[in-house]
Amino acid sequence: MIKIESLTLQRGALRLLENANLTLHPGQKAGLLGTNGAGKSSLFALLRGELSTDAGSCSVPADWRIAHMLQEIDHLDRIAVEYVLDGDQRLRDIQQRLARAEQQHDNHALGNLYAELEAHDGFSADSRARTLLAGLGFSTEQCDSRVGDFSGGWRMRLNLAQALMCPSDLLLLDEPTNHLDLDAILWLEDWLKAYQGTLLLISHDRDFLDGVVEHIVHVEAQRLTLYRGGYTQFERTRAERLTQQQAAFEKQQAQREHMQRYIARFRAQATKAKQAQSRIKALERMESLSPAHLDSPFSFSFREADSQSSPLIDLHEGVLGYGDTAILHNIKLQLVPGARIGVLGPNGAGKSTLIKTLAGSLPLLGGELKTGEHLAIGYFAQHQLDSLDAKASPLLHLARIAPQEREQTLRNFLGGFDFHGARAEEPVLHFSGGEKARLALALIAWQKPNLLLLDEPTNHLDMEMRHALTLALQGFEGAMLLVSHDRALIRETTDDLWLVADGSLRVYEDDLDTYTRWLARFRQQQQDELKASSAPFDSSSEVERVDARTQRRLAAEARQRLAPLRKVIEKLEKDMTKAHADLDEIETALADSELYSVEKKDQLKALLGRQAQCKQSIELLEERWLEANEQLEEQSE
Repeated sequence: MIKIESLTLQRGALRLLENANLTLHPGQKAGLLGTNGAGKSSLFALLRGELSTDAGSCSVPADWRIAHMLQEIDHLDRIAVEYVLDGDQRLRDIQQRLARAEQQHDNHALGNLYAELEAHDGFSADSRARTLLAGLGFSTEQCDSRVGDFSGGWRMRLNLAQALMCPSDLLLLDEPTNHLDLDAILWLEDWLKAYQGTLLLISHDRDFLDGVVEHIVHVEAQRLTLYRGGYTQFERTRAERLTQQQAAFEKQQAQREHMQRYIARFRAQATKAKQAQSRIKALERMESLSPAHLDSPFSFSFREADSQSSPLIDLHEGVLGYGDTAILHNIKLQLVPGARIGVLGPNGAGKSTLIKTLAGSLPLLGGELKTGEHLAIGYFAQHQLDSLDAKASPLLHLARIAPQEREQTLRNFLGGFDFHGARAEEPVLHFSGGEKARLALALIAWQKPNLLLLDEPTNHLDMEMRHALTLALQGFEGAMLLVSHDRALIRETTDDLWLVADGSLRVYEDDLDTYTRWLARFRQQQQDELKASSAPFDSSSEVERVDARTQRRLAAEARQRLAPLRKVIEKLEKDMTKAHADLDEIETALADSELYSVEKKDQLKALLGRQAQCKQSIELLEERWLEANEQLEEQSE
């Protein structure tokens, strides 16, 4: 198990954790939450052995294999599927030893090595790596492309695939969904549900957390607090604790008043009734959950547009695409004030193409696009973060589009996006991705748009900023077209769904949950096609092929020779699993504070005795298991 006791962790002058405690049992899946700079990534580095404690202890079983997602890629000339296979270091070691044994024509060693390769499931490794890549959105052709041919976001997907390829007992994932679209996130969610090891996950996607983890570790006030349940349960539990505070009540009342004004204003209007209903649902949820975000540094809204047009955009028989390549055909759509649309569709179907065309970033290949006289577009896309002036500060960025405005007014507005004081005057050059995204949203919110075109606006945003963005979009009175992998954002801010698939655009009549099932069937069809077209296992990059019949015979001989010892190891592993389960049960009982009363002294004494016996038994079993594995390794050579 992972056991953290009285831990103090410091980076420079900043103390991240002090007297922190945490226990995670084998097989548990936990989300790690906390504000930016709270120490989440430093805790990961500590678990990987890259940092040492300043006080206290952090123990991870010595025999646990730890996998984590790299943040950089150095091997740009590596083929994508080979780069993913590199994540399985034992596989690569076996393949290298096979290559040497073949060069030396050592049939005895070859037999043992092929048995070891089979036991490691090495013959299916290439197929498994390609399946991982397909699940993360790579085409068959992309699997055999150079790593250097991919953009930064796709390279991060390769790093994620490599981490998943690595056999592990502890998997550490830091924001794995940042560069994924919804279909890849749903695939990853299913993969992690089936993962047998211990998982610690940093993520700001509430639906993803709810789908994967059963515990939340919250880093707050230099402590680690373990909550049972997923993110939604954590939010409720924390809200219940905070709701009694007067400050929470006052902030909640102000937000409720804003919502209620909107509802009262538009509830009776037929054209606004649907939007009012969505605000009513949001208000109901806000009543119980907003206290959990009491300490959020973000509070903003989109300034109301000066004028409106109806329709804002009217597209007839549109052909959309890049250059001479058409992706969407015969597109008909009309956006009017108050429309709130979530755009769904599998990876590569054309969602971003649609947004870019409506924003004017891509020329229309065919058809007719009419815009309203007073159309004012607020367009957000990831590439816009790179277009920010690296030498300019948030205050200067805003002053450039509002040169006549008082500086204090601009500072007050930027404060809602957590750019306060000197931070508002610092150049963007060293800003994080989340800070750049907040600035880009601030610039849009200031300019009084009446149509928002948002392409993955929550990438890099933490949970508190996502919550603030949700509230701001709920209060936005213009039209909105949203592409997002954040299901909570779609669910809480849109009234209608559109589906982009098979070169067309249509209204999607079902709900988001039904769409996830549709997407799962779509992914399965893609995987079936991939399996049908994939070549058989080929290890030619590391090992020359040998006669398959000889290969099978040598492997069978080695299996037969080592079978008795493998049975001993398997029996020891079962005994260790049962002993650990017994110890967990005892320690759970010992955690009951009532057990330490005078009346239950005998029961406590008995449990402590059983605990000591259980630990002694585990230690003995582990020694025998290590000895048996050493014998197996010696006989396999």
